[in-house]
Amino acid sequence: MLNKIRPALGRVLTPVGQAVARTGVSPNAITVIGTIGVAAGALVLFPRGEFFWGTMVITAFVLFDMLDGAVARVTGKISAFGAFLDSTMDRVADAAIFAGLMIGLYRAGQEPLAGVALYCLVSGVVVSYAKARAEGLGYTCNVGIAERAERLIVALVAAGFDGLGVPYILAVALWGLAVLSTVTVGQRFAAVYAQARPGAGAGAGNGAQNGAEKTPEPRP
Repeated sequence: MLNKIRPALGRVLTPVGQAVARTGVSPNAITVIGTIGVAAGALVLFPRGEFFWGTMVITAFVLFDMLDGAVARVTGKISAFGAFLDSTMDRVADAAIFAGLMIGLYRAGQEPLAGVALYCLVSGVVVSYAKARAEGLGYTCNVGIAERAERLIVALVAAGFDGLGVPYILAVALWGLAVLSTVTVGQRFAAVYAQARPGAGAGAGNGAQNGAEKTPEPRP
């Protein structure tokens, strides 16, 4: 859903990317540093119940990580490996965020909600993998009500407000994400199934016949 604003976001980030590029920092270094920062904030602060400060640290590094694409564009260092690294590091960051929430909730005696956080972690991985695998087989899979950006915004906003003492907001957000992620998986299965049916056309190219995979998009 938020994919529609990415062109405008790219235009906003380009001047910042130009400034960062002058420092000599590479896009891949930005990706790795951003991921380490997100993982550290999530796995150090969230398990201690510091949901507000954990959210602040994670948000800062998420914003920093968004500059990798802008720096790559202005320096001409766009590469297939950079896209692969970015996509893979995104999965690491997502897992760290929901794992941190799960541990923090479990330590706080909220075992059922910790289980929901675990479900959100697993379903988020399935959402991303479904798209990557489908596109590796030559299908189109640009559907889904809750893609990565939406899941992160909902989880981090809710965690931040929970850290400020707002009751029930994290529980509502996690249960909502669990439902929306499940729906998104269903949407992607349905989209690929519709293309894979006999007579649906040449939706799958050589990848579907040979099982060849291609590099997933940077941010599915």
